[in-house]
Amino acid sequence: MDTFSRDGLVFDVRDSGPGDGEPVVLLHGFPQDSGAFDRMAPALHSAGLRTLAPDQRGYSPGARPAGRAAYRLREGVDDVLALLAAAGLPSAHVVGHDWGGVVGWALAAWHPWRVRTLTALSVPHPAAMAQSLGHSDQAVRSSYIGFFQVPAVPEAVLLAGRGAVLRRMLRQGGLPPELADRYVERMREPGALTAALNWYRALPLAGGTPVGTVRVPTLHLWGDGDAFLGRTATEATAPFVAAPYALEVLEGVDHWIPELAAERAAELVTAHVRTA
Repeated sequence: MDTFSRDGLVFDVRDSGPGDGEPVVLLHGFPQDSGAFDRMAPALHSAGLRTLAPDQRGYSPGARPAGRAAYRLREGVDDVLALLAAAGLPSAHVVGHDWGGVVGWALAAWHPWRVRTLTALSVPHPAAMAQSLGHSDQAVRSSYIGFFQVPAVPEAVLLAGRGAVLRRMLRQGGLPPELADRYVERMREPGALTAALNWYRALPLAGGTPVGTVRVPTLHLWGDGDAFLGRTATEATAPFVAAPYALEVLEGVDHWIPELAAERAAELVTAHVRTA
């Protein structure tokens, strides 16, 4: 399966590994794509796992709807449900990084019967994140989100000089130059950066059902060198999981766990999957 569709949108997806293996959905964040898992996926395949890694909405060229409302969290969750349906899977293990982790938390909370296990890379439970904004340095770490809310200006700033500012932001956050270059080039595609930023711009439209308690076995991996997500929210996540839960702190690892700690992450994900 190279693509799947939902509501007229066509999503690219990498379906790899043993066809009869335990299925693991890999969800990337900003400003990545499914290639963020290029270093993790082979190790998962070697362990007998099948991986399905979609380019999420805004990142797949055929799935870039206009307007921020199309990027509400509920839409991202429903995209994963459409992927499972297209693959003929009643449920799967879910691994999400950054925004992909937020989708994973919501999917596990709202549709627990569709998630065999959850692994959240870097990102804490959204409620723990919200709590941390008032009594830690998380508000400062997340200040770029406010800038992203401004129409048009972030695109002009980040992409000026062939993406020099975005490239510098990614490298300062710990991403290796070659990967920063790759993601910047993807964001320079027509409409790509606006679509990616719309995930942030949809935050004020959240409303509806909050991401509540998660009741599936959950593994949370966090790098203590993460420039964007701090320890406070990470350590406040456990009360929002009413199931077996484990936090693994990766020492000296930056935000980009799938790229920078691929082997260790794959080892931990494999062990977590096997507990179920």
